Amino acid sequence: MVARFVNGKSIRGMLHYNENKVAAGEASLLLASGFAGDIGQFNLQQKLQRFEYLTMLNTRVKTNAVHITLNFDERDKLNNEQLQQISISYMERIGFGDQPYLVYKHTDAAHTHVHIATINIKQDGNRVDTHAIGWKLSEPARIELEKEYNLVQAKGRKNSDTLTIKPANIEKAIYGKTPTKRAITNIVNAVIRTYKFTSLAEFNAILKQFNVTADRGGENTLMRKKGGLIYSLTNNKGEQVGIPIKASAIYNKPTLANLQAAFDKNMEKRKQYKEPLKEAIEKVFKQYSTITKNTFIGELQKQNIHVALRSNDQDYTYGITYIDNQNKTVFNGSDLGKAYSAKAILQRLSTTDKRLKSELKIENQPRLRRNQQSAKQQALIYLKPPQQTNYLSLALAKYQPEAAPIQPRKKKKRKSKDQEQDQGLDL
Repeated sequence: MVARFVNGKSIRGMLHYNENKVAAGEASLLLASGFAGDIGQFNLQQKLQRFEYLTMLNTRVKTNAVHITLNFDERDKLNNEQLQQISISYMERIGFGDQPYLVYKHTDAAHTHVHIATINIKQDGNRVDTHAIGWKLSEPARIELEKEYNLVQAKGRKNSDTLTIKPANIEKAIYGKTPTKRAITNIVNAVIRTYKFTSLAEFNAILKQFNVTADRGGENTLMRKKGGLIYSLTNNKGEQVGIPIKASAIYNKPTLANLQAAFDKNMEKRKQYKEPLKEAIEKVFKQYSTITKNTFIGELQKQNIHVALRSNDQDYTYGITYIDNQNKTVFNGSDLGKAYSAKAILQRLSTTDKRLKSELKIENQPRLRRNQQSAKQQALIYLKPPQQTNYLSLALAKYQPEAAPIQPRKKKKRKSKDQEQDQGLDL
């Protein structure tokens, strides 16, 4: 579960946003807490009066509206009763249990999520402290609820391979079956909330996946000089259709000035996804000795990475943008490095596809016995084994010492009697 807590200045805008969803059949009122009477019989003005009564108790607080979204993984199969229980428990744990609030279940995305609208002014006129509420109260509440209801954990989970934002239905919008403003508002706010982009061009690259574009106007127009911005629906050719909507008229006001603040924040947030994206691109090239442009784009699409090539009227490709829909990030080729620019990528592409044969995995190869040699090892042994000889015995025999010759002993001469007598006199 992912919880998002946003402070705002207009509870009216929050209610209009959710009530319009209900009117379009894309949401339903799931729960009303702190409202007396049958909420099903209340109109928009009656719901608004309940909140405005409290805001009037402390007019010094200008940022008094609170918009919370609880987002669940596609694998979390939750019924309405469970969503009600989770919403109530979450509001209690973050200190808003006694506040009036409305819970709306939205069905305009692939995953289940609820929107909660409330205010931070209490019955006594004091303000509910929301400073650092994200990590102090909201994050612990999220972790506890994940365990309590056996939900897919937000921390460390892998993002879904499918887009969680539904593209605008162009045909319905053109024929008035889906109001243009509501379709654009849903997509623009969802992209700003979930994606990390650092320029208007990158923002537009994401929006075009959902048939929406943001336009600053012509080069010398008054709108561009004043920093204006309009949003339009686009068809499959990228052409604008329907009536454009001013950014200031959209809920949350995604004007150029407000987007600039998001650009600066996202610059740091997206850094950790740079290397994984480069690895994903190299993975595709390693699978082919030659690869065409269409195959390259298709292989990355399998990894949920959309490649947008930018060309001029002369069909010259001058730029490339990678939209990682899994990690919700976008990079221009030059941001990844020179090797991933449009020019470098086009040089690596070919007119034919030739996929490399994958090597056999070690676990699929037959195991050898400890003393058994492979054919490759046997091929390396090219000398014949030495023949047995008697060189050693001959060498030992050659240097064996011979017996020394026997010499005759000399006989001692016997002394004469006269010599013996002379020796005795000398003594």
